[in-house]
Amino acid sequence: MTPLRTTIDKDTGVAVVTLDRPDRLNAMDLDMTARLRATWGEFRFDDSVRAIVLTGAGDRAFSTGLDRDAQVPQPGSPYMLDDPLVAVGPKAAGLWKPVIAAVNGMACGGAFYLLGEADFVIADESATFFDPHTTYGMVSAYESVYLAQRTPFGEVARMALMGTAERVSARRAYEVGLVSEVTARGESVTAAVRCAAVISSYPPAAVQGTVRALWSAQEATRSTALSQAPHLIALGNLPTESQANLFGTRRPNFRTR
Repeated sequence: MTPLRTTIDKDTGVAVVTLDRPDRLNAMDLDMTARLRATWGEFRFDDSVRAIVLTGAGDRAFSTGLDRDAQVPQPGSPYMLDDPLVAVGPKAAGLWKPVIAAVNGMACGGAFYLLGEADFVIADESATFFDPHTTYGMVSAYESVYLAQRTPFGEVARMALMGTAERVSARRAYEVGLVSEVTARGESVTAAVRCAAVISSYPPAAVQGTVRALWSAQEATRSTALSQAPHLIALGNLPTESQANLFGTRRPNFRTR
């Protein structure tokens, strides 16, 4: 089974990209990350696609980030970190068509690489957001940078530092600006497609120019911050075997706020 499912409505110009590993909570393996990068690249050349909705299969999770079973060989130098999620988002691929994320269930950790490059986020009422990195001895670097571009500093700091002890509800995510709309359970994709169809009906050059202008407003700050991420991770992450031990022994006991 392919880990990524794409449908395109040629009448509306809306593509729906679905992370399709529900049995793994839509965690991204190396096959999925490669397919995501390829998909964004293809959309750059496909003029029939004018707006995109990104979601996850099933109702348990949008995505829980990088699959823990993914084997990612690393160079021996702390100056050369290989992160398979660095180029997984649409903006990293140079795609300036609007992308709307529809979140169902959990969105955590590496999911923020994708949510951080969506133009806006719609979540159903069951959605929750959290960042588990610090709990398991890992630096939240890329995730925190992406979140800090769209959420107040104190909220990002609390999410990153509290780890698995707290989950942010869809309602709270709406209150702090991470989410633009909260829908009834199971309705986030419908709402996102509805928005995408409206945007897709407008002249594409004007829409894409607006997307590019919006992102240019924060591009310098984001690029500078992201350039520090590999070094912070190399310095601050526990060794892989120590992380695995924490994953095996710590059972999350969380509150939702």
